[in-house]
Amino acid sequence: MQPEGYKSGFVAIVGRPNVGKSTLLNRLVGQKIAIMSDKPQTTRHKIHSVITRPDAQIVLMDTPGIHKPKHKLGEYMVEVALNTLREVDVVLFLVEAGRPGPGDLYIIEQLKQVKTPVLLVINKIDLVPRQELLPLIESYRTTLDYKEIIPLSALTGENVDVLPELLIKYLPEGPKYYPDDMVTDRPERFIMAELIREKVLHLTFQEVPHSVAVVVENVERRRDDLVAVDAVIYTERDSQKAILIGKGGQMLKKIGQLAREEMEALFGNKIFLQLWVKVKEDWRNRESIIRQFGYTP
Repeated sequence: MQPEGYKSGFVAIVGRPNVGKSTLLNRLVGQKIAIMSDKPQTTRHKIHSVITRPDAQIVLMDTPGIHKPKHKLGEYMVEVALNTLREVDVVLFLVEAGRPGPGDLYIIEQLKQVKTPVLLVINKIDLVPRQELLPLIESYRTTLDYKEIIPLSALTGENVDVLPELLIKYLPEGPKYYPDDMVTDRPERFIMAELIREKVLHLTFQEVPHSVAVVVENVERRRDDLVAVDAVIYTERDSQKAILIGKGGQMLKKIGQLAREEMEALFGNKIFLQLWVKVKEDWRNRESIIRQFGYTP
């Protein structure tokens, strides 16, 4: 039974690529839900994550970074992020601790078109001297009517604990959308595929990581606690496939080892992971394949 005055709602985390949206999401939820990388445009999907408290339920939505797209997949990602602004109760606009750049100003123009309350989060304050914080806050204050401005570090956790209370302040009264023990609405296969893609992002360079899609084709629970997982890493060119496999299969083995270890830690099962690499030429510009890989507006 929900107490009287129970609050609930949806919160979009938006910002340029690589400003720390996924790191903040994981920090708020208390466990890893979204993959992280130092490469831009890591997040491709809208991911719902849930914080449930006795007085409120916050549904956080990590969104792809808003950027100038170079292919149809990029167009899809930006469309997802901008559409989310019109679907939520609160917007968390995340920026780095620095002066507003062209990308930030573009997002601010989009935010001016919605009536949703916007909270500005200035992330990565661990990287700037304290005396620079107040001028940074002032440089943003006149750009939009922000309900709150919160400087924090998603990486270290500094000042992150004030965010849930501020978010609840702007949420409407409403029902509990998800069970108490649910932290994400994404299925197990999605999380597995994203963990594999994260390892590709960490271990490869240049265009290779951005040209990759991962599809988990089969998950089979076998004896005891063993789970067999079959997944395919798709890329756009034979040369990229060769890099992903590596000399003597060493790169693919390393990707599989790291992904398997993290799956076992997250799901609490022994994982038998088999990976294959296949080529789908120019898939990021082919709408039918984009949809086949699960990127649907």
